[in-house]
Amino acid sequence: MVYYVVTGAAGFIGSQLVAALNRAGVNEIIAVDNLQNADKFRNLVDCEFEDYLDKREFLERLADGQFDGAIEAILHQGACSDTMQTDGRYMMDNNYRYSRSLLDWCQDEEIPFLYASSASVYGAGREFREERACEAPLNIYAYSKFLFDEHVRRRFAGRSAQIAGFRYFNVYGPNEQHKGRMASVALHAFNQYLAEGAVKLFVGSDGFGDGEQRRDFVHVDDVVSVNLHFLDHPEASGIYNCGTGRAQSFNDVAVAVVNTVREARGESTLSLAQLVAQGQVQYVPFPPQLVGKYQSFTEADLSQLRAAGYSGDFYTVEAGVGSYAKRLLAARG
Repeated sequence: MVYYVVTGAAGFIGSQLVAALNRAGVNEIIAVDNLQNADKFRNLVDCEFEDYLDKREFLERLADGQFDGAIEAILHQGACSDTMQTDGRYMMDNNYRYSRSLLDWCQDEEIPFLYASSASVYGAGREFREERACEAPLNIYAYSKFLFDEHVRRRFAGRSAQIAGFRYFNVYGPNEQHKGRMASVALHAFNQYLAEGAVKLFVGSDGFGDGEQRRDFVHVDDVVSVNLHFLDHPEASGIYNCGTGRAQSFNDVAVAVVNTVREARGESTLSLAQLVAQGQVQYVPFPPQLVGKYQSFTEADLSQLRAAGYSGDFYTVEAGVGSYAKRLLAARG
């Protein structure tokens, strides 16, 4: 039997990839993860796969040759994604060294390697092209992703099989509840509104007004679609931005969440100005620990992604966050 491997399989994007492969009729999957955060198991309850392996056991079995000739492709989503993590040794071992080991094995076996990079590599810049001149990571998480991307670039010329990296922008959607403080703005806004009757956003910073900092918010379904496109096109290799190409404000996210909940309650939708006036959107001081480490603006340049043949549309915040909030409400019963 030949398997697809998804690392980080119990996580946010990984579990959605496993589910998407199932929908495509693929159940021959090895799910790899670290379930130290046991709550993540819930993301896999509705999924079908052949086996589950701890991330370290999987690497050991690869090194022992137990999977030689038995893997179709590796979709590497596993990583420490905590941008506030200060243990650089752990971050580099988890995000950089582990990824290098998997890539080396895939190249030896001549099989596709699709992996999660991050838009955090761009830092506080205003240009988001997959070029070294645009990259300036602000924290150790971003640096670990940047360093692996640099290694991948050095491997392109002599590659034996597909290598495709995806710089995820601000991903939101189902199966992220376990992420805690690293969950999306959309989920935090939803939970805040139901608990407190208000969504709290940062006051203005970096030249942006209150709540007007802008990010490229991308629905997890779109991220999965990009991955599956490249899985179906093994001739395409490169590092690609994975966002909508359309920056929208945190205010837009808040309005989409609040109005979705209001509609579900039979209440009228309101404008941002009305929500602020009623105290349903509030602005709080900017956290000192984020000064100099915060991206106030991101917007994916999709030129490379489109050139590689991906033509899919992406959810707007209004449609994507609204759909997500409805799903969160339905899950609460």
